[in-house]
Amino acid sequence: MANILPSIDSPTSIRRTRKRRLKDLATRHLIGLGGISVIIAIVLIFFYLLYVVLPLFLPGSIERVSHYPVPGEQQSRTLLLAMEEQNEIGVRFSSDGQATFFDTHTGGPISRQALAIPAETAITSFSSATPETRTVAYGLANGEMVVAKHHYKVSYTADTKRIITPEIQYPLGQESFTIDNIGEALKLLAFQDGEEQALAAAVTEDGRLILAALLKEASFLDDEISIELETTTVESAPAHITHLLVDKDQRILYVADSEGQVSTYDVSEASEPELVNRVSVVTHDQSIADIRFLAGDISLLIADSDGTISQWFPVRDENGVGVLTKIRDFQLDAKPTQEIVPEYFRKGFIAAYDSGAIGIFHTTAERTILTDKISDTPLTQVAISPRANALLAQDSDGELHFLTIHNEHPEVSWSSLWGKVWYESYEEPQYVWQSSASSNDFEPKFSLTPIAFGTLKAAFYAMLFAIPLAIFGAIYTAYFMTPKMRSTVKPTIEIMEALPTVILGFLAGLWLAPIMEAYLPAVFLMLLLLPLSVLLFAFGWQQLPEQLRNRVPDGWQALILIPVILFAGWLAFALNSPMEIFLFNGDMRSWLDHEMGIGFDQRNAMVVGIAMGFAVIPTIFSITEDAVFGVPRHLTNGSLALGATPWQTLIRVVLLTASPGIFSAVMIGFGRAVGETMIVLMATGNTPVMDWSIFQGMRTLSANISVEMPESEVHSSHYRILFLAALVLFTFTFFFNTIAEVVRQRLRKKYSSL
Repeated sequence: MANILPSIDSPTSIRRTRKRRLKDLATRHLIGLGGISVIIAIVLIFFYLLYVVLPLFLPGSIERVSHYPVPGEQQSRTLLLAMEEQNEIGVRFSSDGQATFFDTHTGGPISRQALAIPAETAITSFSSATPETRTVAYGLANGEMVVAKHHYKVSYTADTKRIITPEIQYPLGQESFTIDNIGEALKLLAFQDGEEQALAAAVTEDGRLILAALLKEASFLDDEISIELETTTVESAPAHITHLLVDKDQRILYVADSEGQVSTYDVSEASEPELVNRVSVVTHDQSIADIRFLAGDISLLIADSDGTISQWFPVRDENGVGVLTKIRDFQLDAKPTQEIVPEYFRKGFIAAYDSGAIGIFHTTAERTILTDKISDTPLTQVAISPRANALLAQDSDGELHFLTIHNEHPEVSWSSLWGKVWYESYEEPQYVWQSSASSNDFEPKFSLTPIAFGTLKAAFYAMLFAIPLAIFGAIYTAYFMTPKMRSTVKPTIEIMEALPTVILGFLAGLWLAPIMEAYLPAVFLMLLLLPLSVLLFAFGWQQLPEQLRNRVPDGWQALILIPVILFAGWLAFALNSPMEIFLFNGDMRSWLDHEMGIGFDQRNAMVVGIAMGFAVIPTIFSITEDAVFGVPRHLTNGSLALGATPWQTLIRVVLLTASPGIFSAVMIGFGRAVGETMIVLMATGNTPVMDWSIFQGMRTLSANISVEMPESEVHSSHYRILFLAALVLFTFTFFFNTIAEVVRQRLRKKYSSL
């Protein structure tokens, strides 16, 4: 032997040892590098998600650009300030009937145009329609009204330089319209212009409330529009009216009086206005300082003399009548409020105060974005740009201040993301996810609570289906099954994990869901028949003669249960129709809806639980089986040797020893279920509802991201909130997987010395 085998100290043996050590060292460092790379990748993913999400929670800011004397006649009073979309040109409508266009950065005049006001007729009132229409109306001392519109033509030079040309247009013609046939001065005026008609409400000098509908008729020959005027006096008008508002749909008229009450009129039929209700909106010792529509003309912003601004909108009572209801308050230390200026398209607004300060608020988020002091004197007029990124403010000294605003994500706050929010047209605060709509002034509903709830609901029902099957199957496979059968069953179940989840989702949505809907009673009957048939068969098996039972080798008895289970399933489906006719009047879905008040969706939590349970079973089964099978034999043998039965050994020795591994399997399976996308995307209705019912669907975080990310605008609030949902999902899965891995490592360390 000495001549055949090299000695330990021989050069060949030394070289082999060195090579082996080098290979071990290289492998150890390579594996370590791979592990560190995985950790670095996970950290980078986390910080990238955080990088995209962080701007949602940054505070707004305001920057002073310039200030200059008010363009136009200094002696005239400013009635309205406005800007075009690019924030390059502003316009000032003044009490002398002039519209002055000017450069917003320098204050330099661009043009000045006199409106078509009849000669020697005083202007007694003024109204601005919905801001995006750029339409204004002048009420005159002779009871007439003139409607104008500031418009901006955009053209480009040969070197692609943009040129904006402002002008005044008359959408209803330059002629004035007689609102009051008696000829009294129009003391207050509210106006809205639409495609088919315009509507004006006016309070005359003698206190009458007049409603005027201007019906438009277009000529088929020359597209000229003729106006037919119909006026109606509102008999039930309150005394001492202070404010008038007409919504953009010309259906509702709000009338505020000196007693702090707001009367709601249905003016959808202008010739027959109807008083809906009258609500007191301030306390007895206060008065209404200003009242404006929030974007969309559903909510009212009401400022009282104490400086508090409250949001009100109609909420249906038990009779189905919309009653103006107070929703929330906003207040700064500065008071009183001088003016409220809503944003054009978002649910935010600016409040100007006598102290020269402004506050920027958002109603849905119930959030004060920022406050800043603009001037040392009170602010008399404020205008916000259409994109809400610039501001014009005039103070009582005749100075005009131009400022830029950075306020990209005002609708995001902790309460709007996770709390109940009272949205417009809702009867109570709710959790709602609705990220888009057809109108520009839509109130975004970005509550992550219903989709986080849907994620947990889907995972819960999946685990409810998967845990018993996977764990009990793994225990039987590892502890009772013969090695030969185990070598077939275990790889078969584990290979199920390679099945693409899109296939499972496809089958669940297009095959399983319709079957479960058509055979709903059979599904519940199977839950009863399957365990009952197994128990009955087990009892009958024990009653058989021992010689007959011994013909089946130990560990192979499970094969006999297969036909029993198949028969129980067939029997359940065979009894479906008779049971549905006998118990549920022939339709279980209708019975659930009418008798139990439980809605039924075809793609519901049951479908998701079964489909996603099949996706999770291989993971839980494999880890649990390894944990049970890995229990040292000397422990089980010692228990059996001391007189314990196999079942006592299983419960008191094997399961306790394998419990960390079983826990690890459950946690990893739960993390897999939380992060699943394709199954919940295809097998649910993707409806973000908060309902634990197994007959209702849900929307999960992962499905929501995959559905809405392609259609979201990059860097918008919607886009960043979807990344926030991804961050929440990442945190969920990372948390559960980390706990599972820690338990698994402790298990390995615990049994490494056995």
